[in-house]
Amino acid sequence: MSCVKDKNDGAQIEGALGEDDLRRVSPGSMGSHMKTTIEISDPLLREARASAAEQGQTLRQVVEAGLRQALATRKERRRAFRLRDASVGGKGLRRGLSYDDWGRILDMAHGDRG
Repeated sequence: MSCVKDKNDGAQIEGALGEDDLRRVSPGSMGSHMKTTIEISDPLLREARASAAEQGQTLRQVVEAGLRQALATRKERRRAFRLRDASVGGKGLRRGLSYDDWGRILDMAHGDRG
């Protein structure tokens, strides 16, 4: 793998590319940019470059879009589970039952089904 970087691109991407593959790009929609180096397998980089060319985008735009999508998906999975309120109207347990007697409550709920 060779390191590919463009001073105007704000990102360095490692892969099997030559100097003639560099293109100047204008900054994206983000307010500030940080340079970093990432290692990408050659087949994945080739696929990303092909996708960028098909869409008329830079490699940087494709990588940033993929990273944003991966982070958004991760955030969705982290949302806390909330059990909906399934309370029903009533006055609690039947007369003669106690919340401490779950065995008896379950027997009554299951009846002959065991």
